[in-house]
Amino acid sequence: MDTSFIVFLVLIVVVAFLLVVVIMVQNPKGGGLSSSFGGGGTQQMGGVKKTGDFLDKSTWFLATALIVLILASNLTIGSGGSTESKALDTEEATEMPALPSATTNEPATTEDTSGE
Repeated sequence: MDTSFIVFLVLIVVVAFLLVVVIMVQNPKGGGLSSSFGGGGTQQMGGVKKTGDFLDKSTWFLATALIVLILASNLTIGSGGSTESKALDTEEATEMPALPSATTNEPATTEDTSGE
Protein backbone atom coordinates (compact mmCIF):
# COMPACT_ATOMS: atom_id res chain seq x y z
CA MET A 1 0.00 0.00 0.00
CA ASP A 2 1.02 3.56 -0.60
CA THR A 3 2.15 5.58 2.43
CA SER A 4 0.09 8.63 1.50
CA PHE A 5 -3.01 6.44 1.26
CA ILE A 6 -2.52 5.19 4.81
CA VAL A 7 -1.85 8.69 6.17
CA PHE A 8 -4.97 10.15 4.54
CA LEU A 9 -7.05 7.16 5.60
CA VAL A 10 -6.04 7.53 9.26
CA LEU A 11 -6.62 11.31 9.21
CA ILE A 12 -10.04 10.94 7.57
CA VAL A 13 -11.13 8.27 10.07
CA VAL A 14 -9.96 10.36 13.07
CA VAL A 15 -11.68 13.54 11.82
CA ALA A 16 -14.88 11.63 11.01
CA PHE A 17 -14.90 10.06 14.49
CA LEU A 18 -14.40 13.45 16.15
CA LEU A 19 -17.17 14.94 14.00
CA VAL A 20 -19.57 12.19 15.08
CA VAL A 21 -18.68 12.75 18.74
CA VAL A 22 -19.18 16.52 18.51
CA ILE A 23 -22.52 16.10 16.74
CA MET A 24 -23.76 13.51 19.23
CA VAL A 25 -22.90 15.79 22.19
CA GLN A 26 -25.13 18.54 20.84
CA ASN A 27 -28.82 18.63 21.61
CA PRO A 28 -31.00 19.17 18.52
CA LYS A 29 -33.13 21.71 20.41
CA GLY A 30 -30.23 23.87 21.52
CA GLY A 31 -29.53 22.44 24.97
CA GLY A 32 -26.96 19.69 24.51
CA LEU A 33 -23.77 19.81 26.53
CA SER A 34 -24.41 23.44 27.39
CA SER A 35 -27.59 22.57 29.33
CA SER A 36 -25.78 19.98 31.46
CA PHE A 37 -23.58 22.71 32.99
CA GLY A 38 -26.13 24.02 35.46
CA GLY A 39 -29.57 23.38 34.03
CA GLY A 40 -30.28 26.62 32.22
CA GLY A 41 -29.24 29.49 34.47
CA THR A 42 -27.11 32.19 32.89
CA GLN A 43 -24.55 32.54 35.70
CA GLN A 44 -22.48 29.40 35.07
CA MET A 45 -18.74 29.42 34.88
CA GLY A 46 -17.83 29.51 31.19
CA GLY A 47 -21.37 30.35 30.20
CA VAL A 48 -23.95 28.31 28.33
CA LYS A 49 -23.71 30.39 25.19
CA LYS A 50 -19.95 29.90 24.94
CA THR A 51 -20.24 26.10 25.14
CA GLY A 52 -22.83 26.12 22.36
CA ASP A 53 -20.65 28.39 20.22
CA PHE A 54 -17.65 26.10 20.75
CA LEU A 55 -19.62 23.02 19.67
CA ASP A 56 -21.04 24.86 16.67
CA LYS A 57 -17.65 26.14 15.54
CA SER A 58 -15.97 22.78 16.10
CA THR A 59 -18.66 21.06 14.02
CA TRP A 60 -18.08 23.43 11.10
CA PHE A 61 -14.29 23.16 11.46
CA LEU A 62 -14.32 19.35 11.52
CA ALA A 63 -16.75 19.14 8.58
CA THR A 64 -14.58 21.49 6.55
CA ALA A 65 -11.44 19.56 7.51
CA LEU A 66 -13.08 16.30 6.44
CA ILE A 67 -14.02 17.70 3.02
CA VAL A 68 -10.54 19.17 2.52
CA LEU A 69 -8.89 15.86 3.49
CA ILE A 70 -11.09 13.91 1.10
CA LEU A 71 -10.37 16.28 -1.79
CA ALA A 72 -6.64 16.37 -1.02
CA SER A 73 -6.49 12.59 -0.84
CA ASN A 74 -8.20 12.37 -4.21
CA LEU A 75 -5.63 14.70 -5.76
CA THR A 76 -2.54 13.10 -4.24
CA ILE A 77 -3.51 9.44 -4.33
CA GLY A 78 -5.18 9.65 -7.75
CA SER A 79 -2.13 11.23 -9.40
CA GLY A 80 0.21 8.47 -8.19
CA GLY A 81 -1.14 5.82 -10.56
CA SER A 82 -1.67 5.68 -14.28
CA THR A 83 -4.04 8.18 -15.81
CA GLU A 84 -5.94 5.60 -17.88
CA SER A 85 -9.13 4.15 -16.54
CA LYS A 86 -9.15 0.38 -16.37
CA ALA A 87 -12.91 0.28 -15.92
CA LEU A 88 -13.50 1.46 -19.48
CA ASP A 89 -11.15 -0.89 -21.29
CA THR A 90 -12.17 -0.81 -24.97
CA GLU A 91 -10.63 -4.17 -25.84
CA GLU A 92 -12.94 -6.05 -23.51
CA ALA A 93 -16.05 -4.05 -24.30
CA THR A 94 -18.82 -6.16 -25.75
CA GLU A 95 -21.24 -4.83 -28.31
CA MET A 96 -24.88 -4.97 -27.33
CA PRO A 97 -27.06 -6.90 -29.75
CA ALA A 98 -29.48 -4.85 -31.79
CA LEU A 99 -33.14 -5.20 -30.95
CA PRO A 100 -35.38 -6.35 -33.78
CA SER A 101 -37.67 -3.65 -35.05
CA ALA A 102 -41.23 -4.69 -34.38
CA THR A 103 -43.73 -3.22 -36.80
CA THR A 104 -46.72 -5.25 -35.61
CA ASN A 105 -48.01 -6.28 -32.24
CA GLU A 106 -48.32 -9.94 -33.29
CA PRO A 107 -46.29 -12.51 -31.36
CA ALA A 108 -43.20 -13.83 -33.06
CA THR A 109 -43.60 -17.22 -34.76
CA THR A 110 -40.91 -19.76 -35.35
CA GLU A 111 -40.66 -21.26 -38.77
CA ASP A 112 -39.49 -24.77 -39.41
CA THR A 113 -36.56 -24.64 -41.84
CA SER A 114 -35.81 -28.37 -41.82
CA GLY A 115 -37.84 -28.89 -45.00
CA GLU A 116 -40.40 -31.35 -43.67
